[in-house]
Amino acid sequence: MAAQTPARDLFRAAYENRYTWDSDFPGYIADVELRQANDTHTGTIQVTSDLSVEVTEVDNETVQESLYTQMRDVITHRKRTPFEKAHGSSKFTLGKLDSSGSQEIIVEGDAMGSNYRVRENQISLVSRVMGRMAFIIHHKKSLETGSGYISAIYSVVFRNPKTNEIIRQMEFEDTYEPVGNYFIMTRQVVRTHEQGETTLTDIQFSNVKLLQPAAV
Repeated sequence: MAAQTPARDLFRAAYENRYTWDSDFPGYIADVELRQANDTHTGTIQVTSDLSVEVTEVDNETVQESLYTQMRDVITHRKRTPFEKAHGSSKFTLGKLDSSGSQEIIVEGDAMGSNYRVRENQISLVSRVMGRMAFIIHHKKSLETGSGYISAIYSVVFRNPKTNEIIRQMEFEDTYEPVGNYFIMTRQVVRTHEQGETTLTDIQFSNVKLLQPAAV
């Protein structure tokens, strides 16, 4: 019988298997179109080499702020942070293994009370508490890039951490395509369920172009 893989090594392998942009990533610019119900908004998005995000030329300030926030969340997952810097102070222990092969990873020393599940060398679930909001992300389908995986279909359930009441549920379907040497998001479809209503948001990115590397 094979020796059990320590929880830290199991989680580290899945963490380092995520697709991230390397230090040579130059940034990119793209046209963006957001459709929601009968409304359509267009603009421009620019992501710089240091992963700063700028959204411009959108005719609605609320939509522009929403796009900025959403893109910040997306870009965060493409940022490459060494495991020891991100999780070096945490303690990992194995929890329950379910019938699908998903292994629970219990974390101590994480400021956000994070816990995870790992399956087939991918992080299949993230559970966190941030102030008055708790959320669980379920990863359902991934894109294999050859340099790590990208979560392509996933859902998020937001709860009140005190009452466990569901506040909002969201389902994401992300599309990435290669541009030069990098995979860039070209579409995101979001279904939001809140207070008995469902909202569909379709964000498409076109004319995606990598920026020129800064002169040294």
